[in-house]
Amino acid sequence: MKHVSGSAVDPTEAVDGVHLAQHAAGSEMSVQRFRIEPGAVVPEHAHPHEQTGYVAAGTLTFIIDGEEIVVSAGDSYAIPGDEPHAVENRGERVVEGVDVFAPPRLNPDWAGD
Repeated sequence: MKHVSGSAVDPTEAVDGVHLAQHAAGSEMSVQRFRIEPGAVVPEHAHPHEQTGYVAAGTLTFIIDGEEIVVSAGDSYAIPGDEPHAVENRGERVVEGVDVFAPPRLNPDWAGD
């Protein structure tokens, strides 16, 4: 078993106002915490990882194929690998949540065991 203490994980700012913290990772998946400030935008991107997530606080707007999908606190989502997507925090409060990636999406700076 791997255990990663939340207090031992330092978030990085991936883009302005978007903070990501790599938590535990196994051979098949990884867990990442996110914090997205009001007005922050994650530009359209794609990655080979399937991405599932849970919004714990706030509301995000995902843009996929020109469609806007609003995901609020208590909601979860799944994005297939290689699907282009963007994310915006259009609200007035910070959005916090957790993403799970399969296969693992590893931060090379992460030193957890």
